[in-house]
Amino acid sequence: MDFSSMTVWTFVIQMGIVFAALLFANFLRQHSPVVKNSLMPVAVLAGFMVLALKYIGRGFGFDFLNGELYEMIVYHAIALGFIAMTLRTTDDSKEDAVKFTGLRSGAIIVSTYLVQGIVGLAVTIGLALTVMPNLFPAAGLLLPMGFGQGPGQANNVGTTYEAAGFAGGRSFGLAIAACGYVIACTIGVVILNILRHRGKLMPRGEAKAEEVSVSYFQGEDELPVSDSIDRLSIQLSLVFVVYLITYAVTVGLTTFMTSIGLGDMLNSILWGFNFIIASVVAILVRIFFKQGTEKKFIKKQYQNNYLLNRISGFFFDIMIVCGIASIDVEDLHGLFVPFILMAALGGVLTWVWLTVVCKQVYKGYFYEGLLSMFGMLTGTIGSGVLLLREIDPNYETPAANNLVVGSSFGILFGAPMLILIGIAKAGLSKSLLTLGLVAAYLIILAAIIFFVKPKEQAGVPAEKIEE
Repeated sequence: MDFSSMTVWTFVIQMGIVFAALLFANFLRQHSPVVKNSLMPVAVLAGFMVLALKYIGRGFGFDFLNGELYEMIVYHAIALGFIAMTLRTTDDSKEDAVKFTGLRSGAIIVSTYLVQGIVGLAVTIGLALTVMPNLFPAAGLLLPMGFGQGPGQANNVGTTYEAAGFAGGRSFGLAIAACGYVIACTIGVVILNILRHRGKLMPRGEAKAEEVSVSYFQGEDELPVSDSIDRLSIQLSLVFVVYLITYAVTVGLTTFMTSIGLGDMLNSILWGFNFIIASVVAILVRIFFKQGTEKKFIKKQYQNNYLLNRISGFFFDIMIVCGIASIDVEDLHGLFVPFILMAALGGVLTWVWLTVVCKQVYKGYFYEGLLSMFGMLTGTIGSGVLLLREIDPNYETPAANNLVVGSSFGILFGAPMLILIGIAKAGLSKSLLTLGLVAAYLIILAAIIFFVKPKEQAGVPAEKIEE
């Protein structure tokens, strides 16, 4: 092997740029009052640095930053981060006591898709009936695909609509997805700033130095620090073994779906939501270790919460930087009127709707639930975690888990969206019919959110909701 080959060094160079940007962004955060007071997360600042560097390089004829590589890193980092977070041992007394929180989180996610769908269809149908008669009326459904589900589904549905007659449908969908991510990472931070300056946010930050004890770094019956293998190696081994199992499970599921004729419909969803499968596998592994410890055939506790927090934080930081760096501004060309209207109205009404429904569901951690959902439902699950980490860096609330569990229920609740997407592309009249069906389905999900309630919600009475 030629060790001087660029094939050997490309990945290292790309990641070296990412880590250099992180270090420089952290330096600015520590030494620049403007950056520090902006509350701009270090990873977001680094991501925009790499994005700017990418386009500066292209301006001089050097396309040395690989967007596809960064997209691949984002894809894997999301799953690896959630595996590390899910493997953490839990205190049963602090478990979220709301039995229906996952169900209602799923309803929140899909109801927000529907709100975005109503906004998008209202814009594109309105323009098609007035000043833009040639506009593809179903294009409005690319708003929930781009904002709610991210570039993967925006690309798939945009390509489908392009084949049905929407010129530039794929680029339009990707532009919506890119804009949603920017809204999550910039407008989300602005909102976070405003809430913090108004005294609405009470950060649950890191333990103070004088409060830190040995138990903060190591629980009872864990593997000893002086063992022959580093404890970080053990934690990384657990994370990657779970991810390997996740791959095997996903291959099995997609093979089965293909065998029964559902592969074209579901396989891309299974691979796209691999972080959900990864989280389920991690839960099963965590249960296995817990049962093994209780029954004494596992002598020591393998998980270390402190290190798993650090690992998940590492992957989420990398995911954020690479996610922003992979944005292609070229996708924003053309169709600016519907694009601007959909993005602006979609962002505002997404926030308004989530403010209403999150107050109903997330008792005791309203702002954590609200900001994480807003980040996810305008950008990706990674941008939801980004905003959450600014006020709940140790994931002391169930907000991060709700993103995963809610997404699982969201797949079930979101299945009718596939039918509605197919109906809408048939023309203006079908788009109007789809608008009515979307509104009707929103009423059903709103009923689940507002009326399906357990007797107790994590022991927090309604009057204790953070205002």
